Amino acid sequence: MIGPDLSIADWNTRGLNDQGRKDTVHAFLTDTSCHIACIQETKLDQLDQQTASYIGGFRLRSFAHRPALGTRGGILLLWNDEHVDISNIHIGTHLFSANVSVRACGTSFKLTTVYGPSDHGEKESFLTEVTAAKPADDSMWLIIGDFNLIYRAEDKNNDNLDFRLMGLFRRALTSCQLKELKLQNRKFTWSNERVNPTLVRLDRAFCNAAWDLKFEHHVLHALSSSLSDHCPLLLSNQSGPRKPPVFRFESFWIKMPGFKDVVQKAWSTPSSHSQPVHVINHKLKSTASGLRAWSKGLFSDCKLQLLMALDVILQLDIAQESRPLSHEESWLRANLKRRVKGLAALERSRKRQASRIRYLHEGDANTKFFHLRVNARKRKNHIMRLRGGD
Repeated sequence: MIGPDLSIADWNTRGLNDQGRKDTVHAFLTDTSCHIACIQETKLDQLDQQTASYIGGFRLRSFAHRPALGTRGGILLLWNDEHVDISNIHIGTHLFSANVSVRACGTSFKLTTVYGPSDHGEKESFLTEVTAAKPADDSMWLIIGDFNLIYRAEDKNNDNLDFRLMGLFRRALTSCQLKELKLQNRKFTWSNERVNPTLVRLDRAFCNAAWDLKFEHHVLHALSSSLSDHCPLLLSNQSGPRKPPVFRFESFWIKMPGFKDVVQKAWSTPSSHSQPVHVINHKLKSTASGLRAWSKGLFSDCKLQLLMALDVILQLDIAQESRPLSHEESWLRANLKRRVKGLAALERSRKRQASRIRYLHEGDANTKFFHLRVNARKRKNHIMRLRGGD
């Protein structure tokens, strides 16, 4: 038994109050294919359905939002209502709580997402609120988010520690009977972005024993910090089936120089088969392989550049945990962080071009409409089967 199919993303984005940040978080959530997203520090005092749907990649259409106070704070919970049912939402001072039910198997648990205060005077009341959120019947419970607290000295890369708050955090975890889900690939999740950075493990996921037993194959990974000084977390089932990579034809390729030459060369590749159906299958596979290799060199394939930039940032984030970055590495990391927002916007424009819709203004953010157009063409052009002669 591989456990329930559920993927949860968590990220302190340090604001969703400009279009570039919205584009970047949209691209992140689309790529993770998560079913639930917990976003802290939105810095938004209002959020409408259209904006929330765009941020969630249009699969995460349902949302609940705790508004920011001016430009401080704000928590956003997004979910795919086709995959999970969310009920009994409670919005507190520093947290969200809700009951989550996975539709495919009926598994239910309590989810709490937190954004701990940075003000030391509020941290004790935050821990009291967390303790009060514990399910009364000891049912399954997962709590995830930016706690703005540590409970071990090893969670920080210097000796500037508040042992009193660390003790209060440990006692709260013990009282709630929570265990931490091990972060697989990072020691720290936050950086102050200085030359000799302070690194801290602020973003975490905890669960009780009942949740751990049911979701035993779920693991927690840190991803590229991208536009934020916090890195996102992805909690997902690593034992689930993996789909093979799918070739997708981009309609704008036909307008690019070299397209016809690549197709002609690939289509003319000799085949060892004699049966017509096998010959045509060989030609189609060769053409797909040729186009895939050719498209990687196009500047328009900004999604590849975006993913590469995020991966380099992640590797530099990891390196920074064990040694100071060189001047060149620090420059590269800062430059890539600036480029990420632009690449996310270019990827949105690429999807718009692939949809063949010319009459919408460049500023329109209706990416869902473009996706629907692309999918409709894909279904129209798809050959379900080939019928032999009578």
